[in-house]
Amino acid sequence: MLMFKNKVCWVTGASSGIGKELCIQLSKAGAKVILSSRNEEGLLNVLSEMQSPSEHYVLPLNLEKNEEFDEKTKKIINKYGELHFLFNNGGISQRASAFDTEEQVIRKIMEVNFFGQVLLSKAVLPFFRQQKMGHFVILSSISGKFGFFLRSTYSASKHALHGYFESLALEENHNNIKVTLVCPGKINTPISLNALKSDGKFHGEMDDNQSGGMDVTHCVNKILLAVQKQKKEDLIGGKEIWAVYIKRFLPALFWKIIRKQKAV
Repeated sequence: MLMFKNKVCWVTGASSGIGKELCIQLSKAGAKVILSSRNEEGLLNVLSEMQSPSEHYVLPLNLEKNEEFDEKTKKIINKYGELHFLFNNGGISQRASAFDTEEQVIRKIMEVNFFGQVLLSKAVLPFFRQQKMGHFVILSSISGKFGFFLRSTYSASKHALHGYFESLALEENHNNIKVTLVCPGKINTPISLNALKSDGKFHGEMDDNQSGGMDVTHCVNKILLAVQKQKKEDLIGGKEIWAVYIKRFLPALFWKIIRKQKAV
């Protein structure tokens, strides 16, 4: 993890799950971490678990308030003078059918998962260009590779991230700006607790797909390894990631298998 020593890393969705573990592991690697999410109390709790707390910066952020992104980015530059990594981890999941999901919920998921990540990256990009270096780490999902039960809008938002950031990676390669798209599968995090139901209320349950998933510490270790290797894309999980390859090479078999999978 030597590449992260003394590097400035901004992590969104930092108050729980993968984001929390990213902050903890980056601090152990000697990075200076900006912790962002809507939950300031949760961020302070994460900070208390990190090494060298005084080196890091709690910066509350709501991904639906893109009008604040430029100001938040300038605060980081003013404090540290540089920014090397943006871990676009913040997001919200879904547990509702396409038929039942209300328009306001569709728009909210897209606002947070797609527009939030894209517009925050747009705020950071001028500073990456000025430095002639920078690395966007995009937390997509295995649902960004194929659709799944009760995830229609969530899956759509993740698919959209691939199209946008693959294009950005091509356009900014000459500026030494890198992009890594990470696609976790079943990871043991509380993401299902805050997933939105059809009416916008929280799902409030820990799904079997999460409780039986890969340990989050192991997942984040793999994420940071993929970033170090400057991978364009990395699939992380258990046997569920094989569905990506089955769909690519044996699509008829894929559709037979996927219809039998548990939605939660």
